[in-house]
Amino acid sequence: MTESFGARLTALVSRRGQLCVGIDPHPGLLEQWGLADTPDGLERFAMTCVEALAGEIAVLKPQSAFFERHGSKGIAVLERVIAESQQAGALVLLDVKRGDVGSTMTAYAAAYLTDGSPLAADAVTLSPYLGFGSLEPALQAAEKSGRGVFVLALTSNPEAPEVQRALNGPRSIAQTVVDAAAERNAGVRPIGGIGLVVGATIGSLGVDLGALNGPLLVPGFGAQGGTLSDIRTIFGNSLRNVLPTSSRGVLKAGPDVFALRSEALRTRDAIVSAAGHH
Repeated sequence: MTESFGARLTALVSRRGQLCVGIDPHPGLLEQWGLADTPDGLERFAMTCVEALAGEIAVLKPQSAFFERHGSKGIAVLERVIAESQQAGALVLLDVKRGDVGSTMTAYAAAYLTDGSPLAADAVTLSPYLGFGSLEPALQAAEKSGRGVFVLALTSNPEAPEVQRALNGPRSIAQTVVDAAAERNAGVRPIGGIGLVVGATIGSLGVDLGALNGPLLVPGFGAQGGTLSDIRTIFGNSLRNVLPTSSRGVLKAGPDVFALRSEALRTRDAIVSAAGHH
């Protein structure tokens, strides 16, 4: 029996802290690091991130799109990032935001959540906005292989409320997503493997996360304006399952490996003390 994602995540966070660092080889960041916007530049950027971070930070989150834009060579770099980050002890959350139905969703689940696939990460991001039930093939594959998923619930882009805050009967669409995840996580110890994505800059939560029993990925922390006090305001004292995610805020410290690692550890330690852990 594979150890569950919730158990693996909980154990690693207790040792390495709650920070998740995004590996986002954005063209502007490559330029800032003095690298060309080419597969070679991408590889130098990504492998520097792995060298600096994978031995110390609990969760690394490569953004698939920035690798895909370089074609097959970019995907080859992504495969290396996944494998070498895992070898160094980090969990890899691949940010792909896939959402589809039937055999296509099953194929995505095979690509990202199934042992033996070169792109299999420890967890992926999924979009539930074709209906939460459309995620079923991915949820089953993740559970079977001890992997996790993070389902988009409340994102901070300005267009989001027209879908996420819309009402479905008495509940918002976002609340139906939360409730469906909570139902799947019910009774799982230490926490379930179905997490949610909730933006750090959404302002007010407006949903009840009390029954979720799963991890919360909170992007928008750092360079995008989300602060630790925002996170405390949104999530109250239930911070222990929150993974604040910083990308540019940490990555701007590169390309020096030592400077990059130091910035990540400084950010991590600030989160640890804010969450009231000692």
